[in-house]
Amino acid sequence: MIGSVRGTVLERSPSGEVLVEVGGVGYRCLVPISAVPQLNPGGAAFLMTHLHVREDAMTLFGFPTREERDTFEILILANGVGPKLALAILSVHPPSALRRAVAEDDVDALCLVSGVGKRTAQKLMIELKARLDLPDLDLRDDPSTGAPPARAEVRAALTELGYAPDEVRSVLADLPADGAVEDLLRTALKQLATKA
Repeated sequence: MIGSVRGTVLERSPSGEVLVEVGGVGYRCLVPISAVPQLNPGGAAFLMTHLHVREDAMTLFGFPTREERDTFEILILANGVGPKLALAILSVHPPSALRRAVAEDDVDALCLVSGVGKRTAQKLMIELKARLDLPDLDLRDDPSTGAPPARAEVRAALTELGYAPDEVRSVLADLPADGAVEDLLRTALKQLATKA
């Protein structure tokens, strides 16, 4: 398994293919279109990679960040999403924008991706809600202190404890808007225990 490549960009194409030389070996990587401008021939490159193996081909996909690679791997687990469609989605929506679109049920945003129609976008939206770690749109930092609000800390704690994103979102929706972190966490854990 090739987890990353670090080397020199030998060539790139507008379609999203780059050739990175690592220790005398050139690796052809498919990258999101948005990453192509950063990968200048002759320049240094570091890409987190995913090796996709099929009976007839082995394809290396490269990403400037771990978050992009992880999001790509979540996308290809969705029913009907192959690696090329996942790459197309990431070329249009970086991970943060994709999470926000899913959190806001923005089907039209997914339809901006070539090859994704309304029906496909609706199915994909349902699958991604269960798989992606979505932002809680009301969990912004407290402007007076710059610190995350109590609910954001509860969310982080539940995620660290291994609860799935959809479980965390569900229980956060039932919590009061404010309160001590310890009290909110205790309440959340009780609710999760009763749902199990």
